Amino acid sequence: MQWWKKAVKTGPDANRQKLGQDGEQLALQFLNEKGLRHVESNFRRPFGEIDLIMQDHGTLVFVEVRSRAKGRFGGAAASITPAKQRRLMLAAQAYLQRYQVTPECRFDVIAIDGGAIQWLKNAIQGV
Repeated sequence: MQWWKKAVKTGPDANRQKLGQDGEQLALQFLNEKGLRHVESNFRRPFGEIDLIMQDHGTLVFVEVRSRAKGRFGGAAASITPAKQRRLMLAAQAYLQRYQVTPECRFDVIAIDGGAIQWLKNAIQGV
């Protein structure tokens, strides 16, 4: 397949990517309204990605955003597998290497099912 055909996504994958991007924007707006400060978005490493990094007073918050058009199949929160949790922790450890003193941190999940937002604080244990 030629590179230009890969550049334009169509079909179910494009819809899923758009849903994810919209969910991240919605989550960012929601967390800002709750008083968290945005630090970084889409921190990527070969072994994992962190959707949002936020500051909640003195705590660094790594946020995984999961969006589902409908709450079927266990919903958005249930889609975070142990393998995904490990990748999040590896990415967070890579991010934290920039600090001389490791700040207090936690992992939150923003689950969006059919537009309804659920904020799960300290949802993943690690780091």
